[in-house]
Amino acid sequence: MITQLAALSRWTGSIATALVILTGAAPAQAPKESAPNDMARFLAGMPPAEGSPLAEAARQPAWRRHAEAMDAAWANIEKRQLSKIRTWTAAELTNPSPVLYYMFSGPDFLYADAFFPSATTYVMAALEPSGPAPELRRARGDSLSYSLAQLRSSLNSILNYSFFRTREMRTTLGENSFSGTLPILYIFLARTGKTIDELSFYDITEDGSLVAPGAGVPKDAASVAKILFTGSDGKQRTLYYIRTDLSNGGWRKGGFKAFSDKLEPGDALIKSASYLLHSGAFSDVRDYLLARSKRLVQDDSGVPLTYFKKEEWTLRPYGRYLGPIALFPSNHQSRLGELFRRENAPRIDFGIGYRFRANESNVLVADKLKVEAAR
Repeated sequence: MITQLAALSRWTGSIATALVILTGAAPAQAPKESAPNDMARFLAGMPPAEGSPLAEAARQPAWRRHAEAMDAAWANIEKRQLSKIRTWTAAELTNPSPVLYYMFSGPDFLYADAFFPSATTYVMAALEPSGPAPELRRARGDSLSYSLAQLRSSLNSILNYSFFRTREMRTTLGENSFSGTLPILYIFLARTGKTIDELSFYDITEDGSLVAPGAGVPKDAASVAKILFTGSDGKQRTLYYIRTDLSNGGWRKGGFKAFSDKLEPGDALIKSASYLLHSGAFSDVRDYLLARSKRLVQDDSGVPLTYFKKEEWTLRPYGRYLGPIALFPSNHQSRLGELFRRENAPRIDFGIGYRFRANESNVLVADKLKVEAAR
C-alpha cells in the first residue's frame, strides 16, 4: 500500500500539474499542513473546519462527489449493520473491559468501535503498514477525483461484506496517493463521530517500550501509529495501530508481546482472520489471547473451539454455523456446529465474517472465568 502508482508519474498536461502528493517533501507553494482531524473529515467526505487549509479542496466538484458517495455508503452500512450491532452489543456484551485487543485487524476500527464502543484503549495489530501521516498537497480536478475514487474502492469490501480483502486493499491503496492504513483509520474515526487530537509514530523495543522511529531497533521490530482521539462523550481514548508479524517468529522477537504485557488484560475481537489461529504457526498469539482475554468475541475464523477448556470459559453462540467458505475447506469444526445446535443459538440480524449475510453469520462470545496476569 506504500507504493505509488507508477503510471501517475508519467501523466502530462493538466492531470500531471494537479497531482495529489501524499507525504514526502512538500512542493513549492504547498498549502499549510492540515490538522489530523481536518484531514480525517476531508477523507471521510465531511467538511473540514472553517478556515482549514483543506477548505479550498473541499469546494472542488471531485470532493463534493466523494462526499455524496460517502454519505450514501454510510447511511447504508449504518442501517444494515452498525445500528444492529450496537443494539446487540448493549444487550449481550455487558461489563466490557477498557482495553480491546484486535489481532489481524487491518485498519478495521469500524467494527472494533461497533462491538466495543466504550473501550478506552484499542490495540489493533496487523501486517499492513500504517504509512505516513495523510497529508494533501496540491489538489485539483482529475487527480483528486482519481485519488478519492481509489480510496473509496479500498473500502468497498468492508462496507459491503464486513471484512477487508487484503490483496484488493493493498492494490487500491498501493495504486493511490493515499498510502497505508492510516487514511482508512482516519475515515472510520471521523465517520463514527470521533475527533482526532494527535498522531505520533514509534518503534517497539524488545522490552516493549515505545521509542522514536529508527532509534536503533532491529529492522523487524514492530512499529506503532498512536492516535489520541476524543469520542462524543468528551473522553479521550487511545488507538495503537501496530504493524507486526503475528506468526510465532514475529511474536517472539517483534516486541509486541512485551508491549501488550504492559497493558492490562482486556477483551479481544477476532473476525475474518483467514483461520490463521487454527495453525500451529500462530500458536503463540493464540495462547496469549486465551491467557489474557477477559472476553473473546469472534467468528469461526478465530480460536478453534477445541482450545477453550470447559473449566475456564463460558461459551455463548449466536447466529448459525454453516462451516467455512470454499476458500478454507480444511477449517470445518464439527464440535462448533454441535455447540450451536445444542445451545439453540439465538439468531443475529447482522452479518460478520466471511459468511457475511445476516442469516449465515456466526458469533461466539467466550467469557473467561479467571484471567491470568502478564507473564
